[in-house]
Amino acid sequence: MLRIPAAMSQESTIEMKTHAIRIHQFGGPEVLRFEEVDLPDPAAGEARIRHKAIGLNFIDTYFRTGLYPSTLPAGLGSEAAGVVEAVGAGVKDVRVGDRVVYTGRPADAFAEARNFSASQLVPIPPAISDEQAAAVLLKGLTAWYLLRRSYPVRKGDAVLLYAAAGGVGSLASQWAKSLGVTVIGVVSTREKAELARSQGCEHIVMADDPDVPAAVRKLTGGEGVAAVYDSVGKDTFFASLDSLRPHGVMVSFGNSSGPVAPFAPSELARRHSLYVTRPVLFDFISTRDKLLVASAELFDVLQSGVLKINVNQRYALKDAAKAQADLESRKTTGSTVLIP
Repeated sequence: MLRIPAAMSQESTIEMKTHAIRIHQFGGPEVLRFEEVDLPDPAAGEARIRHKAIGLNFIDTYFRTGLYPSTLPAGLGSEAAGVVEAVGAGVKDVRVGDRVVYTGRPADAFAEARNFSASQLVPIPPAISDEQAAAVLLKGLTAWYLLRRSYPVRKGDAVLLYAAAGGVGSLASQWAKSLGVTVIGVVSTREKAELARSQGCEHIVMADDPDVPAAVRKLTGGEGVAAVYDSVGKDTFFASLDSLRPHGVMVSFGNSSGPVAPFAPSELARRHSLYVTRPVLFDFISTRDKLLVASAELFDVLQSGVLKINVNQRYALKDAAKAQADLESRKTTGSTVLIP
């Protein structure tokens, strides 16, 4: 456990400098800069976290390119794990020395240390490492809301899962299988196909298959799947709709190929009364109580062995540009962490 000098009481702080990734323009990975930045005392309701491991997620690239708006210069990064170093006035949810993990806004987790709202910090169970916590919270809670809230899967369902060998896909496929669901995974390479099978996908469809819906219907006896979990967006949207059974649910939760263009509601009607949802994690964890309930369910399945966290890549924080480039070029599998 981190030892805090006696002079650093529960609410005493030390102003400091730290290093963080900053962008001064939108663009490719080359716009990332590793810079020294000022880190002020935590404000009321905030805690300062010394990061031990930082999660890498595709959503970070949306902020880097400007697809998701932010004011420049801006930080990046949506989740990290570390130790509470100091707290601001009124903080009761965490104490100095606590191991915590978080996900949320503003995006500034690509840093050695930062201040963050204490009410959004989740205690890390003793059996879970910092790397596991940083690799699992955002992706794991995404898998949670996909399977437990957006379309609550039932035993015997068949679902189609894009990027099945990626961070979210690896967790969602394991979790879904444990619930008695048949997972059809979409992957881009033969190596990723083998990985996806080992993580719960009963069937594989290759991303370059010219007729994904036909492959899905063949695997489901002509019926289609109960739900599609689509993180790709523009390039796969209509193929996803065509893969659904009547009254099926299209869950669009990412834009790796770009945002989905506007479409007519009649497209849903002529495909047998489909449903479409575009969920956002933070609508499901909008209060501390909701966050802790969701996190507890995630940590329970992790500690039970249902979920295995595969941290397959580690990069130094200063090499975040390389990490993002590898992520976008599909060179990564499972989870990736940055180490300050």
